[in-house]
Amino acid sequence: MTPLGEILAARIRSGGPILFSEFMDAALYHPELGYYRSPRDPFGTQGDFFTASQLQPVFGRLVAAAIRQYLPAGAAPTDFTVAEWGAGRAELTEALAEFHYIPIDSGSGEVPATFEGVVFSNELFDALPVDLAQRCGVEWRMIRVSFGDGRFQWHAAERLEEQWRHYASDLAAPLEDRPDVLIELPVRLRPVMETMVSRCRGGAFIAIDYGYTAREVVRFPQGTLMSYRRHQAFDDVLASPGEQDITAHVPFTYLERCAAECGMSAAKLENFSQFLLRAGETDQFAAALEAPDEASAMRLRLQLKTLLFGMGETFRVFSALIARPGMGSQKS
Repeated sequence: MTPLGEILAARIRSGGPILFSEFMDAALYHPELGYYRSPRDPFGTQGDFFTASQLQPVFGRLVAAAIRQYLPAGAAPTDFTVAEWGAGRAELTEALAEFHYIPIDSGSGEVPATFEGVVFSNELFDALPVDLAQRCGVEWRMIRVSFGDGRFQWHAAERLEEQWRHYASDLAAPLEDRPDVLIELPVRLRPVMETMVSRCRGGAFIAIDYGYTAREVVRFPQGTLMSYRRHQAFDDVLASPGEQDITAHVPFTYLERCAAECGMSAAKLENFSQFLLRAGETDQFAAALEAPDEASAMRLRLQLKTLLFGMGETFRVFSALIARPGMGSQKS
């Protein structure tokens, strides 16, 4: 039992089964014992997984090129803010130095009262705590986390409240012939998005992540929850809380709906490879691959290949415009 597991088990013994979002939030973000609060670096070869941010400088250079497309004519890049949410080690600092770059992570980074620019995230939404619901027959029930026989277990609990019952029923409609369907409920997505864009007075929202659209839910009749440790994926997301990553695929159709409800427009969902190709097409990737010598150039070409072909079809990019006050559209 991990130290965080002891805390969660005591909480359950005292108050009964807890929501999975509560379990996931503690497992990832507990101030002392959460996975992302550990002094151990989860990224890279010695960690548990890679993200595109580790493929520097090519990833950062292409993100910078994409962001320049939203810069108003005649505006100075230094007056254009790039607020990166879930910035972690702020690996884009050098690549985005031409802008007013603000890396934001839990407990660090302060957003200006108002700004114009781009709200950016890379693999943020897949790490937001979710709840879990199960359809048994025609009834939807919340699945909580209990503790017994020395381990954490799933526990069928109360019926879903109306809002999330409608969400689960609509999303799972293509799975009506499947018994015991499981659906993650993105209970933190809308509040986080609202916080991210609340101070932006014009620009764009860009989120890189993996997930599915409503039409693609047929691929996931048992949900998408996964844990990662030492570059291996595991189904048991309740094991070893605080010592393994927990993720859930992003429901992009719902993400788009929330963006519209937050006042964003011209939403676009594309493969990561399409996003990268468009960012590099102006100069045929010359700036992204600029290097002082052939050995460095080879390393950068390998980074680009990994981004385009290793991650290009797995990840997607959701983008939308944030209109300036009094304006209905903006440069795209």
